[in-house]
Amino acid sequence: MRPAQPSYQSGFANHHASEALPGALPEGQNSPQRCPYGLYAEQLSGSAFTAPRQRNLRSWLYRIRPSVVQSAYHPLADSDWVTAPSADAAADPNQMRWDPRPLPEGGVDFIDGLLTLAVNGDASAQQGCGVHVYAINRSMEQRFLYDADGELLIVPQQGALRLRTELGELRVAPGEIGLIPRGVKFQVRLEDDAAARGYVCENYGAPFELPGLGPIGANGLANPRDFLTPVAAYEDIDGDFELVARFAGRLWASRLAHSPLDVVAWHGNYAPFKYDLARFNTINTVSFDHPDPSIFTVLTSPSDTPGTANIDFVIFPPRWMVAEDTFRPPYFHRNLMSEFMGLVHGEYDAKAEGFLPGGASLHNAMSPHGPDAETFEQASHAELAPQYQGNTLAFMFESRYVFRTTSAARQAPFRQADYVDVWAGLASHFTPEHR
Repeated sequence: MRPAQPSYQSGFANHHASEALPGALPEGQNSPQRCPYGLYAEQLSGSAFTAPRQRNLRSWLYRIRPSVVQSAYHPLADSDWVTAPSADAAADPNQMRWDPRPLPEGGVDFIDGLLTLAVNGDASAQQGCGVHVYAINRSMEQRFLYDADGELLIVPQQGALRLRTELGELRVAPGEIGLIPRGVKFQVRLEDDAAARGYVCENYGAPFELPGLGPIGANGLANPRDFLTPVAAYEDIDGDFELVARFAGRLWASRLAHSPLDVVAWHGNYAPFKYDLARFNTINTVSFDHPDPSIFTVLTSPSDTPGTANIDFVIFPPRWMVAEDTFRPPYFHRNLMSEFMGLVHGEYDAKAEGFLPGGASLHNAMSPHGPDAETFEQASHAELAPQYQGNTLAFMFESRYVFRTTSAARQAPFRQADYVDVWAGLASHFTPEHR
């Protein structure tokens, strides 16, 4: 009952209802005395029961066996997946940049292929996030995963993934994103390629939501109808399976005698989704000056301070550049927020070289950054005709909390130790005798 190609429903945070067998959803109540087809009713809650109605997240799952049918958990060995707070992670004001992480040798799946670059906040306090890169060359076959510490925003850079979840399947390719809510069981399989690479934001805080549009009005940026949620699909398979849990910063494992992807029907608003970043309706200047990058926010995880995000997911997509009498690349700045950037494909308009697809950069709070010397010179003398910035897709995880890099990230052979030198050629052009 798992289709060759996933099927989807549209809408962000909508209340969806889906069944893989006709009549599998009970009528009129959530937990009848006996569910259709002999199924078990199980609620999955992504918020407190008493959360306001507009922020209450939960789905009812109708499954072949309830989740409690499993062995006791036992801890697994430590891995390169780090959770905040961590004694291994250290704050550093230096600008940092990494080349693409090399693809692995041997068989490495999604769980073993995660490498944490930076963390902030405190997962147990439900604030902050972890930033990871994955490099894999093997599908998860007998293993499944759920993350009790946070939701997982997956940004593929190379190779499409099939995210097989309790609620259905998502195919997520480079140029798209997939989100697995906290606690949802899933499996990552390679779709087309022998290997895959990308980025993951593990959000410990409030679940991602669409940002407010304010003066933009009712339309623009990411439209709710372009977010796709899977339809119900189940498998009734016996065997020897491992369920891995990310819990309080450690990996734990339980044995199952059946596949946990056995949900025959579900309804609710707590579900995985995917989004094609090409559908983002970019807002930009048509007069002068470079707008703040917040106009490119796709998703936001709000904090207790209005307007200051726990974590924002921002993209820099293809767009027209038409600003007059303006330095068009991103301006030099120092920022209260901390910025982790990645590049899916193409070139980023603030860097002439060194920032590669699959690579990353980190600029922590108040650390200065901006275009390199070559970009500055070119942009300062460029003819300001309308220009289509087409060969690019960069993104940013921007957080109110300082990112603390792991020792693996600081010592990685693919870290660019000389990154700060890209600004060394910015000489003084000051001429007090000439305006």
